[in-house]
Amino acid sequence: MNEVATVRKESKIKTVYAAFHNFLVWLYNALYGFVFHSFKSMNRKVMIKLPVWRMKEETLEHVHSTVKVFKWLILPSILIYVCANLCFFGENALDSALWGILIFFYSSFLPDLPSIYRRKKKREESEDLPWYKKYALLLFAPLLIWILYSGFQLGWRTTATFHDLRSLTIYGAFLFLLSLLFFGRFPISVENIIRIVCVPLYGAIGYLTHLKVDKLL
Repeated sequence: MNEVATVRKESKIKTVYAAFHNFLVWLYNALYGFVFHSFKSMNRKVMIKLPVWRMKEETLEHVHSTVKVFKWLILPSILIYVCANLCFFGENALDSALWGILIFFYSSFLPDLPSIYRRKKKREESEDLPWYKKYALLLFAPLLIWILYSGFQLGWRTTATFHDLRSLTIYGAFLFLLSLLFFGRFPISVENIIRIVCVPLYGAIGYLTHLKVDKLL
């Protein structure tokens, strides 16, 4: 009987592992397809002549690292985070956990999104954008992409690349304020602080993953 139970247990473990592996394969393919076609479409919209092979190569590098970090760091820490909140504080932290995961994936590709408004070289006779407009391109990238596809002409152009720790710090502070707004409950408690920090933390990890792939760390 013990041998039968052991075989069944091993079979269940293999089934779970196979399901998890299939999920990661699906995630990889879905993420690659979405990111590649999104950037390809945006580049065509703004007439950036970047070769398709270069876009594929860049996408593969970032998707591979993003899924790897998700597998070994984000997913285990999210499970611990949700279980710890439930066991120690009796709180259901699934909402902030899901937002943390979404923000992680979004942040992993964010530094490249403002490139549609990038000026290749800074001309002596033209000034660069004021700092608040520069970082609006970073912080509100989805809105500006929507504006681009809506047919509005936004004349903002900058030489900033946002591939630096300063941009990460500003982005992290922005996420913290948003998280405080949506998940903050006064008076602030320990469990509430943990929930608030979850979103900017995973956003920072995603951003750092991108910088690491580009060999800027």
